[in-house]
Amino acid sequence: MEFTNENILLASLMGSKVVEQIPRFQAVQNEAAKHVLPPVRFLPIINQPVKVGYPNYQVENNEDLLWKNDPVISEENQFFPFSFSVDGIEWYLLPLEPMINIQGSNRIIKRNIAKAGKNLIGSIKERWSTDDYEITITGALYGDRMFGKAAQTYPRTEMEKLRDFLLTPNALHVRCEPLQILGINKIVIEAMNFPFTKGENVQAYEIRAVSDFPYNLINKRKTGKLTVGETTGEFDR
Repeated sequence: MEFTNENILLASLMGSKVVEQIPRFQAVQNEAAKHVLPPVRFLPIINQPVKVGYPNYQVENNEDLLWKNDPVISEENQFFPFSFSVDGIEWYLLPLEPMINIQGSNRIIKRNIAKAGKNLIGSIKERWSTDDYEITITGALYGDRMFGKAAQTYPRTEMEKLRDFLLTPNALHVRCEPLQILGINKIVIEAMNFPFTKGENVQAYEIRAVSDFPYNLINKRKTGKLTVGETTGEFDR
């Protein structure tokens, strides 16, 4: 068999044993295995120089900073910050943005007509009004350190601040964008829950509240004079 360029190329593509019969093929193959050939670029991508090395980190050898938690997120960096206030002057911002669930409903008085037949299907809605919004606030508080003693890890200070607001026997002023869109500026706390939370420095909380809208329930009585025929008297209603 005559070894031509076409025969050698076809035999190597087809995996034929003929190519192994080429003189010095095994020697060339062994020599090529000792070297790494440059990669062939098959996509039109310009190779960018790759910097090999490690970033220059400056680590402070301080035991107090070793297990320290991340700093509290400021109000400007939170998407929907949530704040409490008793008097509308001093505000308490939750350290981390909570999850807020708002549920609204209508209170409808229905009357069903007996034997209405097919001409009257369903109930008659005599009167309805908008019920209170039910608000659920879920979040977590974090201590200053991740590991250590309870006084160092547990978020006691934040828990005490939150406790004082939740136990206030008055409506609380709230400041949060989703609530303000619905016209809710005050809420009344109904229940609170502090479940077991995994982690020495974490305490989860769940607050259930309802909206509180101001109403003017004082009815001013009107007085005047009423004349009937020749009789004049004062009335009060």
